[in-house]
Amino acid sequence: MGMNSTATAYNFGQFGSTFLSGDGAILDLTGASAKYYICAITMISATKFGSTAASGLQILDGGKNLGMGDTHFASTEDTQTLDTDWGAATNAGDNDGAVVVADGSGTEFPAGMTLYGMYDYVELHAGDVICYVAPRPDYRTRA
Repeated sequence: MGMNSTATAYNFGQFGSTFLSGDGAILDLTGASAKYYICAITMISATKFGSTAASGLQILDGGKNLGMGDTHFASTEDTQTLDTDWGAATNAGDNDGAVVVADGSGTEFPAGMTLYGMYDYVELHAGDVICYVAPRPDYRTRA
């Protein structure tokens, strides 16, 4: 018997995907009306994200209104608070509220690798990826 399971849909990418290829390819879900976030990124070829520190791979930035309490990967907290609350070592000078996970610093991810998480912005510097999306926890209340 079939079962309607959102968890299964998340696990198998059934909410959709986008193929990005080459330098400058962007998937931007940061807008106020975006109802989805990027839940997984599969590298089809060796990949570098972004070309500057302001671009690249950015963590979903939505704050407590996402229904996730103070979960930091989904908050507007800056890296200073991340350092204090998680005991992490992040860039102390980064205080812009947009947490960039990977940028043009030269980190290359190999083909076949999949990153899981909650991202709202992906910009490539090199390579090919498939970005899988899922509904944001607050998608019903977004414009």
